[in-house]
Amino acid sequence: MSKTRIGVLISGRGSNLQALIDACAQEDFPAQIGLVISNRPNAGGLKRAADAGLPHNTISHQDYPSRDAFEDALDQALKAAKVRYVVLAGFMRILTETFVDRWRDRIINIHPSLLPAFRGLDVHARVLESGVRFTGCTVHYVRPEMDDGPIIGQAVTAVQPEDDEETLAARVLELEHRLYPECLKRVIEGRARIVEGRVPLEDEAPSAEALTVPNAG
Repeated sequence: MSKTRIGVLISGRGSNLQALIDACAQEDFPAQIGLVISNRPNAGGLKRAADAGLPHNTISHQDYPSRDAFEDALDQALKAAKVRYVVLAGFMRILTETFVDRWRDRIINIHPSLLPAFRGLDVHARVLESGVRFTGCTVHYVRPEMDDGPIIGQAVTAVQPEDDEETLAARVLELEHRLYPECLKRVIEGRARIVEGRVPLEDEAPSAEALTVPNAG
């Protein structure tokens, strides 16, 4: 089958990158990774990319005089790799409106909360402090505002009385690894189209095993 090329942007250990690598290795998965870029030269995800034989490089934001210059370099590298979609997998830089507009509706991100709740950092600590009973993760199209954009899918877990930040983060991360490939597949197959600013429910509800909950609109 013909596969759609994606570029993956990372900053850290690359556990979600590994989930995408594993998914893309499946013959019937519609994506292939055309390029992995890290903004940090010591990111563990670069080794994962190398071990998988994937094209990868570092474009450090510290090497450029401005955000615009840094993002121009990202843009040029992604276009040179002929990728169709940009997938953020632990990429710890806020992208400007200019960059997002260049790739509008072709950038997706995963965030470790049930958006729109708990945007930003220190998510699991804030979840525990709030007393909410459920949390999870969200895959969404990227917009210039932090952790904002049409929701593609979500995965849910109960907050346990004995949870601390570490145990909760580990459980949510397991959900991320299952959710991200499923949502990327929906996007590539045209099953996550944006209509009036939202991604409508699919005609068929996702399986319970997938733990995905499309935006109800």
